[in-house]
Amino acid sequence: MKARGRGATAAAAPSFDPIDSVSPARFTPRWLAQRLRALQGPLGGRHFCLAFSGGLDSTALLAALALLREREGFRLRALHVDHGLHAQSGAWAASASARARALRVSCGTIALKLKVARGESLEAVARAARYRALAARLEPGEALLTAHTQDDQLETVLLALVRGSGVRGLAAMAASMELAPGRLLRPLLPVTRVQLEQFARAHTLEWTEDATNSDERFDRNYLRRRVLPALRLRWPAAAATVSRSAALMAEARDLLEHLARAGAAQAADGAALRVSALRRLGAAERANVLRWWIAECGLPLPDHRRLREIAGPMLAARADARPQVRWPGGALRRHGDRLVAFATLAPSGAASSRAQMSLEWDWRTQAWLPLDDGPARGRPALSRPALGLIRDRHGDVDLATLPCPLRVGFRCGGERMAAAFGHAALKDLLHDAGIAPWERAAVPLVYAGERLVAVADLWLDDVYRRAGAAATGRGRFRWRRGARGD
Repeated sequence: MKARGRGATAAAAPSFDPIDSVSPARFTPRWLAQRLRALQGPLGGRHFCLAFSGGLDSTALLAALALLREREGFRLRALHVDHGLHAQSGAWAASASARARALRVSCGTIALKLKVARGESLEAVARAARYRALAARLEPGEALLTAHTQDDQLETVLLALVRGSGVRGLAAMAASMELAPGRLLRPLLPVTRVQLEQFARAHTLEWTEDATNSDERFDRNYLRRRVLPALRLRWPAAAATVSRSAALMAEARDLLEHLARAGAAQAADGAALRVSALRRLGAAERANVLRWWIAECGLPLPDHRRLREIAGPMLAARADARPQVRWPGGALRRHGDRLVAFATLAPSGAASSRAQMSLEWDWRTQAWLPLDDGPARGRPALSRPALGLIRDRHGDVDLATLPCPLRVGFRCGGERMAAAFGHAALKDLLHDAGIAPWERAAVPLVYAGERLVAVADLWLDDVYRRAGAAATGRGRFRWRRGARGD
């Protein structure tokens, strides 16, 4: 099954490419070199990795890249993803590797084991798993290339329309976007499949016809086989004109995201948003800010009904109501004037697991300690909770007396802190600090042995507090809350 659609692990909004819809007269290696330079800059010394299915499109792209490699001075390799969805998928993987070797390109294989929950789309699950697997195999600074064509862009826009997508969905696929730890490039978006077939036949290339591409149970295949032939019969230039519409939608999306970023900055309260600031926005602007912010937290977007519920009744509720809205993969909760985002977890005793979690922290060599065990690649920094110890001449931590390494754990219940007159209960500190009840299990507790040294950036044991006016050897704890699982 060919790699299609937006990258699930993409870390930032795609950039608008004004030549996405401009088709070349024919596909040639020279045109491809110009296209790559337009997307990536000078090619000398670049590292490219092609998502190679072995089908027509990726075979033509790999052959053209192989012809350019020595002349342009870039490194090239390929990766084949075996979804395991067909009895012949192993043979297809072997064939893809052999064809790449014939072009003197190394090709690795990634075998996936897909798990599709009830109600989930196999296409969507496979796409997300494919991009995660490919991103995980990228080297820092390496660009992942896919062979999506102008015809794929037409299919993507039409599918977005029938699914009721907004501007982001109708902008379809971008030619260039971030994909940690490198970039994702789609250089063939202006090229048609007919042009690639002409190139492949002229160079006597062989390719594999994936049998799953004829399975009309998949939406994209049904659209390609049943709908598009009639559409092209009436409008032969549909792929080019719809691609231009997608490019215009990308401009609109970028403008909306710029406005959303500004609105979210005005409402920001750490990793949360202030409800009072959101209420001052108009309905459309408020929904735009919420969509952008939820995506920045690394969460899947809620459906239209739930987004309206968030933007309306949830924000309008009394401050003491503590409403919440949940959807698959995410949740928003309100505590007073703060709106907090969470990644929802499978019911597996997550809170008790966190309570038993203990992390060793060498703060001298690791300024920030991640507080979750999720994959860092492809996730915005905002979505990853972490605890930092930052050197700060105005900080309150005496680094000279602070032990190293420290141990970081989480609440089990009953914790007490050293105070001037005996001990104080941790739960009272968290209550007074305005930490919502559902957030308290995620507050990092810093220990030296069995002694509680600090509670996130909320409290510090006086034994380790800097005294006097000396500015050297000072630091400050910083807790980045992120979008955490609850």
